[in-house]
Amino acid sequence: MEQYSVTQASLLIFITLSGIITSVLLHFSLVFGILPGLFFLIYLSVKKSYDVTRMLKVGYKGIGKVKIVLMILFLISFLLPSWFLSGTINSMVSVTLQAINPHHFFVFCFLTTMIFSMILGSSIGTLSALGVPLMSTAILLHIPLEITAGAVISGAFVGDRTSPFSSAHQLLANILETTVKKQGKAMLLTSILAILVTGLFFSMMDVRYGSNLSVIHSELEIVQKISFLHFIPPILLVLLVLLRLNIIISYVISILSSSFIAMFHGISISEIVHALWYGIEGLGGGLIHMYSLLLFIAIAGVYNALLEELNVIQPILDKWLSSSTSMMSDSFKTVIASLLICIIAGNQTMPIILTGRSFLSHWSNKYSKEELARIMGDTTLLFPAMIPWNVLAIMSSTVVNMDLFDYIPYAIFLWILPCLTLFVSFAKRRKNYQTRYEISS
Repeated sequence: MEQYSVTQASLLIFITLSGIITSVLLHFSLVFGILPGLFFLIYLSVKKSYDVTRMLKVGYKGIGKVKIVLMILFLISFLLPSWFLSGTINSMVSVTLQAINPHHFFVFCFLTTMIFSMILGSSIGTLSALGVPLMSTAILLHIPLEITAGAVISGAFVGDRTSPFSSAHQLLANILETTVKKQGKAMLLTSILAILVTGLFFSMMDVRYGSNLSVIHSELEIVQKISFLHFIPPILLVLLVLLRLNIIISYVISILSSSFIAMFHGISISEIVHALWYGIEGLGGGLIHMYSLLLFIAIAGVYNALLEELNVIQPILDKWLSSSTSMMSDSFKTVIASLLICIIAGNQTMPIILTGRSFLSHWSNKYSKEELARIMGDTTLLFPAMIPWNVLAIMSSTVVNMDLFDYIPYAIFLWILPCLTLFVSFAKRRKNYQTRYEISS
């Protein structure tokens, strides 16, 4: 099939972004925002005599690729209401209030989610297990939810990006034809710097809000009767996920167990169904708030599958690399290209595959695979969590029950790493320049 031109690819990107950004600014469903881009992509394909039957098959496979995401979001809408009705959230908040030092609340949120995500290797699993009680505690303490969400999100994505158990980390190593060990070593410097900067930031937030927290904390009376029964749903979820059981099954078991506990406490089936559908006032959840996002993700799955199958973006990437002159220039172009792909892709997987395949040969010849792994690990794995219409960002904001634009300024780990990786590339460029100068002298 004839390759698409740079003009056609650019027009597709413009139409797609215009539709999505308009839907975000005007606050209407993302479903309508992505349709212009999808229709134009189909138009380009038909114009080039691409087989319609094959396009339908590709689209169907695209929905299949996001099937797990759809199921997870579907179940997440039930998680918070079922945990609330069973008494799980109140008990977890009570234990959290007794366990934490109010002077270090934000650092506590960051470190606990970071450690758990490194063990689990999943941001969404970490947010589901720890994000709900930590956000609920913040609500009870009347402290800035945006900062709490930023700390929780930051910690959760340390493991999503860095853990050897992370599927994204594993995929990146596979695409770049390197080992997880070499990739982890290449990412070590920026990892340490980002964790230190993030920890320092939340320490400063604790200093700012700590005195208020201790006053509120001392005034709270723990009246919730704590029972081991209340902790069965989250314990089951954590254990099953740690044992690498299918995450869908893990969610279902946790939701069912909390529903049975709620019935044991005298809550009727009709009340449970009502809560699962409408959510809990003041806390969120409920399928009624989720179905539009589910439809958007299904359509985005079709769009991504067609985009990858038709190879529309490749001409732009090839032209983008043709005039590179240094590591700093290559790093900057890789970051921009990765951001562009993440913006139009709508998920985390496609940018890893497309950016890795497109840039691997260039970086292997001029520098090393591991340098590319560092840059992609610091950008491609994190950009999806900062783009409002990306599946990963949607899932994260859904779990913490907050709009992305509210917490993203405080999710410092996500946006400090792209800055750090460019700084490291600049430092290496200067070091290489000085070495060549000394040799020539």
